[in-house]
Amino acid sequence: MSDAAMIETRDERAGAADANVVLSVRDVTVVFGENMVLDKLCLDVKRGEILGFVGASGAGKSVLLRTVLGLNKKRSGTIKLFGVDLDKAGEAERMQLDMRVGVLFQHGALFSALSVLENIQVPMREYLDLPQALMDELALLKIELVGLPPDAGKKFPSELSGGMIKRAALARALALDPEIVFLDEPTSGLDPISAAEFDELVVKMRDTMGLTVYMVTHDLDSLFSTCDRVAVLGKKRVLVAGQAARP
Repeated sequence: MSDAAMIETRDERAGAADANVVLSVRDVTVVFGENMVLDKLCLDVKRGEILGFVGASGAGKSVLLRTVLGLNKKRSGTIKLFGVDLDKAGEAERMQLDMRVGVLFQHGALFSALSVLENIQVPMREYLDLPQALMDELALLKIELVGLPPDAGKKFPSELSGGMIKRAALARALALDPEIVFLDEPTSGLDPISAAEFDELVVKMRDTMGLTVYMVTHDLDSLFSTCDRVAVLGKKRVLVAGQAARP
């Protein structure tokens, strides 16, 4: 059965005026050189949901995520975050929006020369002016929140297992208590048990912290056990979006 067949079709354009939409992507086109990766793509992410974003390798899943985060330039289209058009946001407003967003990049992307504690404190140093003792305390709270042992804070990424790296990266994504978290292939490279535990952690974080989660994934287990809705990327746009039919 294809991804499209397992998902209830829904026109993503219909949700444009929904006040419950945290992220609204409308007619976004992204081109690299002569290669059009996304063509007038539309997508909504609703408050409090876990949205799974799936598609074939190289289809542009991570490209859209990076475009939403401002790391890739789009040729055309509109991206609104919390109702704010990112193209029209001033520097101060954009900084405020950035503080409401957390990101877990593929493979964790931890700074190898920094300890786990220091990695988690990077967003705090970037956006806040806090004393070191308070940052240490907050970072330790995040370490506990994601299920890592307290002594993990002193370790460097090279000393961690794959599952611990993902949890440390999630702790960094949660450093500023964001409202929406972007996860790029969070269970990639993990064994089935570790992947299932990470999925459970994501659901727990959503429920306890009221998070909205945008998750790029290829893991079918994650789609069925974790996601409230699934959007399928194909032919350079979202083909279908809706609830995944449970197997």
